Amino acid sequence: MTSPANTAQRLLIGTQYFFYFGVMGAYLPFFNLYCYHIGFNAFQIGAISAVRSVVLVLFSIVWGGIADRTQSRRPIYVVFNFISAGLWVFFLFTTEFWPMMVITILYGMFYSPIIAFLEAFTMDVLGDAKSDYGKVRAWGSIAFIVTVMVLGQLIALYAIDIIVIFILVGSSLQAICSIKIPKIKSLKKPAKPTQIKSLLNCRVIIFLFCAFLMLVSHGAYYGFFSIHLERLGYGSMFIGLAWALASLAEILVMLKSEKLLRRVALENILSFSCLVAGLRWFALAHIESSLAILVSQLAHAVTYGTFHMASILYIDTMAPEDAKTTGQAVNNAVTYGLGLMAGFFLSGYLFDRLGSFYLFNISAMIALSAGLLLGLALRKKRDLGS
Repeated sequence: MTSPANTAQRLLIGTQYFFYFGVMGAYLPFFNLYCYHIGFNAFQIGAISAVRSVVLVLFSIVWGGIADRTQSRRPIYVVFNFISAGLWVFFLFTTEFWPMMVITILYGMFYSPIIAFLEAFTMDVLGDAKSDYGKVRAWGSIAFIVTVMVLGQLIALYAIDIIVIFILVGSSLQAICSIKIPKIKSLKKPAKPTQIKSLLNCRVIIFLFCAFLMLVSHGAYYGFFSIHLERLGYGSMFIGLAWALASLAEILVMLKSEKLLRRVALENILSFSCLVAGLRWFALAHIESSLAILVSQLAHAVTYGTFHMASILYIDTMAPEDAKTTGQAVNNAVTYGLGLMAGFFLSGYLFDRLGSFYLFNISAMIALSAGLLLGLALRKKRDLGS
């Protein structure tokens, strides 16, 4: 049973997840669609998404290392929330490709460490109750669902450029609430290079490579799923419903995650999630009916929900005590940074040239490869060493 103080800390963390993924509920389904409507081609859309991911790779690791070495995670987190919200304002004043690219880079420099820092805060607050992670993280999924449903209707009534203002408001609210982020007193010493190097053992490298492939396979989904649905003839309300249903499935598995994480090895969860992702992308390549598309979205419970939770906990178990923030930053950078960067570039290049059918089939093969490699390699961890 958690103490009142710890309950309050969990609530504050949950609030940050709520605003962070509320903003993502506007960005992921609709920002690329917004770019499509203002005249960007598929390669330009993929390039902006990919460059954003490149910046995530570079700066999340840099800021994570600085935070661990200086023990300044909280002040960096608060200040960067305000700076990134301020930089988003500039999207209100341009619809040109190169100015938007520059804004994306500047914004990403300060936005990049936010989720990794938030995951590290969560691990600190949960302490020995890390299997409760899904219950705290579920606040983010709830916000995502509310956002995509509300925005889907607002876009249908008004115009898609409303998302730019929505993201600005959500980011500003998160920045204001970040001032109250729990002050966790740490007796840890700054991370030493030799301790950080312990992240580079064989198990971690294999995991990161497979997680990279998993997120490469998600590039088509995160980058072009909404555009794919619009080309099939679906409107913004259906697009919002499809994304919302995926997050609802994600919430359900997160709320039940404690039992799952206790009974099933993390390596098995990771491998299974990749294999399900392969089947999901294969299905999207072949289906067009509204019911089939919505049913396929339920797989998000596994392809994102279980995979994400297992990844966070796996890196937490692998990282030394003095380098937890760096561990989460490396994981976030390699997957949602480098992995999505490659996925966005690949999808942007192939979407107009080959179409959705081949793009999602290629994504399926990438995800299946990651699952098979994880299943073969990580089960031999005793032979490979820790």
